[in-house]
Amino acid sequence: MSHSFSGKVIHGDKYGSKIGFPTINIDRRNFKSLQQEIKFGIYKGEVILDNKTYKAGIIIGPLDKNNLPKLEAHLINYKGNAYGKKVIFKLHKFLRKYKIFKTEKDLIIQIQKDINLCQ
Repeated sequence: MSHSFSGKVIHGDKYGSKIGFPTINIDRRNFKSLQQEIKFGIYKGEVILDNKTYKAGIIIGPLDKNNLPKLEAHLINYKGNAYGKKVIFKLHKFLRKYKIFKTEKDLIIQIQKDINLCQ
């Protein structure tokens, strides 16, 4: 698998930060056809930011009310402010299908398992 996406980091809903797994979100307007190319789910990958490469868990999610896919990543060991910066997401391995969890606790447990697979 070798898919990559680049874009500017934009503000998301901050839900990842709320549950302890902050993510960066890419402006999705250029990726309307994404759902035809790649299945929705969680991927092991890398993100290039400020000329540094970070291991990452990358989420390609379902379309929102504007018919745009979710494109976000949790960068392992990254602490900083990426808003407005250009990033490149590189997908390496599909880990699992995108899923809505019944409880926040179940989601947190699964995210930790996903991150362990991305390191």
